[in-house]
Amino acid sequence: MADTADTRTPAEIEADIRRRRDVLAETLDEIGMRVHPKTIVGDAKAKVVSNVDHTLGRAYVQVNRVVSDVRAQFVDEQGAPRLERVVPVALVAVGLVGLLALGARRRRD
Repeated sequence: MADTADTRTPAEIEADIRRRRDVLAETLDEIGMRVHPKTIVGDAKAKVVSNVDHTLGRAYVQVNRVVSDVRAQFVDEQGAPRLERVVPVALVAVGLVGLLALGARRRRD
């Protein structure tokens, strides 16, 4: 294998040194940016925001699924209320409100 350093001219060697120096300077600048506290904090914030967004998105999908399931119990496919299910629930709700109001009234007296 031939030694290429012997065949290069001083100008080629200097140009090679300049190129390597420029690459090294870019690498050091990039390392400096990566380890800078503001960069680290910014990356951490971005990661937290991403995780929160992901978690909230999953929660939204789950809540939406539950609401749809509950709605399907009280409304038919055409959007009309299912009276055989709505009326008993409404009666129970009215009864609970009445009991709460009666209990509150007794406490005041």
